Amino acid sequence: MTLTLRSRVSKLRDVPGSVLVASLIIIIICFAAVAAQFISPFNPMEQDLLAVSLKPTSSHWLGSDELGRDVFSRLIAGSRGAIIGPFLIAFSGLVVSAILGIFAGYRGGSIDNLIMRGVDFIVALPGLLLTIVVVSVTHGGYWMALLVLGVLNVQGDIRIVRGVSLEQRKLPYIEALRVVGVPRWRIMYKHIVPNIYPILIANFATDFAGALVALSGLSFLGLGSQPGTPDWGRMLSDGQPSLFTNYWAALSPGITIVLLAVSVNLIGDWVYDFYSKKSLQR
Repeated sequence: MTLTLRSRVSKLRDVPGSVLVASLIIIIICFAAVAAQFISPFNPMEQDLLAVSLKPTSSHWLGSDELGRDVFSRLIAGSRGAIIGPFLIAFSGLVVSAILGIFAGYRGGSIDNLIMRGVDFIVALPGLLLTIVVVSVTHGGYWMALLVLGVLNVQGDIRIVRGVSLEQRKLPYIEALRVVGVPRWRIMYKHIVPNIYPILIANFATDFAGALVALSGLSFLGLGSQPGTPDWGRMLSDGQPSLFTNYWAALSPGITIVLLAVSVNLIGDWVYDFYSKKSLQR
């Protein structure tokens, strides 16, 4: 028991301080997303016209906005959308890229060519502009934005996963599996996936950060989330007119977006570096 605890402590000491801080930030935001209704000091939708544009006080930690709504409570309420939306986009990219990227890289030939021509088509599309047009025309709101961004997001991941799958296909262990008659699907998804999952994790982290910024940008433009919704991007837009008089209302959601995006990227990069070094040591 003591040896196990000591080994865990020693492993924790090997983790960079920046990664520990990033992990703490993500844990706090995830906790806020889960327990928002229990820990918010005020109702995030409640307006108080007698407390408009307040600076930070003991009761309003980050002040209030132009309608008297508590900024801290709205940040907590907005954390749920900031986690769920980017997670769905990044997770869909991980699943689709793992399926199609490995399939294209391992099989090659006409199947590879067909998949990659589809990827080239998506690459040629102006992603964010197309998302703005589709969401505006369909009035689809938040979920339509998630769908469009999820479809347009997979192209980069498929390219990367296909590339590493091409490298894996030539390795001796793949040849050995072929010789003993292991089915193709088992080679692709039972043996190649475990050897490339650091790439998949790094892609997931990058996609999460990109989706968070994209969704926040759409909300800033008035698309995606509905007016009045406690969304970080919309809070940025609402606080913009009072940036120089009540800067906490405008800057706090922007700072939170940056902290979450950077934290996820830091952890993704560290996981990739850590497992890449372990594979080189074997």
